[in-house]
Amino acid sequence: MAATEDNLRVMERFFAIVNPAAGGGRSVTLAGPALSRLRERGLQIDVIASSGPGHAVQLSREACAQGYRRFLAVGGDGTAHEILNGLFAAGTPARRVALGFLPLGTGNSFLRDFSEDGVNASMEALLQGRTRPVDLLRLEHAEGQVISFNLLSLGFTADVAALANRRLKPLGSLGYLLGVFSRVVPLRRRSFPLRCDDEKDWDERRVLFLAFNNSKYTGGKMLIAPDANVSDGFIEFVRWGPIGRLSLLRNLPKLYDGSHTKHPLASRRSVRHVEFNIPDPVDVMIDGEVATLRIRCLDILPGALDIYI
Repeated sequence: MAATEDNLRVMERFFAIVNPAAGGGRSVTLAGPALSRLRERGLQIDVIASSGPGHAVQLSREACAQGYRRFLAVGGDGTAHEILNGLFAAGTPARRVALGFLPLGTGNSFLRDFSEDGVNASMEALLQGRTRPVDLLRLEHAEGQVISFNLLSLGFTADVAALANRRLKPLGSLGYLLGVFSRVVPLRRRSFPLRCDDEKDWDERRVLFLAFNNSKYTGGKMLIAPDANVSDGFIEFVRWGPIGRLSLLRNLPKLYDGSHTKHPLASRRSVRHVEFNIPDPVDVMIDGEVATLRIRCLDILPGALDIYI
């Protein structure tokens, strides 16, 4: 009986993971007061700080095994990404889980689908206990699988993210924009063979980038997939063909208002399954981070997660 009561107690509490490095170090300063406000309003929260890349994956996996079902990402999109991969990478949790946000990172792209004021919107939802189901993306690769709640992208966007994360991350959205300009000169248009849903033939056309989206934004305010819907059960697939350097520079502002999808070399469609035929490992931008993977297929997990928003 006592064990059951302990389990119920844990399930009612939030397990908050704070990324002290998020937001260029600002998260470690802002997290304490924000969490205190939530506690003062009655939320029961257990808090732990991650110590480096990948640590939040381990922490969330262990907390889930202990019975926690409510999680709080205190940081940026990268923090939430790690928590979800701790919860889902080995398979869907036996009991439904929910994730809240204290968006104190540099990008915080995912929450822009719901509000321009991510911090206050998240706080209000947490205090009211208001959740909604959202889809997740699951990428299978040669070594396992990765879960995404924002987007996956290949080509130019992954090249930009790699540079921005390595050298310009403290600058936030500005750093991503500087990365865009830096990658225009060595611009590469490549082929990433794939086919979607029931297609028989491989699409081997060269492209500037491919983006497989759950939500609309990336890089902070870049509206890469204006038609994406986090709860529709589809992957929003945006393709931009082999555009040239001058044309790309002229069209860069359109990436911030979503009108790039109207370019003659661009296309978008809703799909449920994507199969890749890429023999070598490639850089993949996943929720703002970049990994080099030998990718196999991508699927949608409809309504797999509850989020506080």
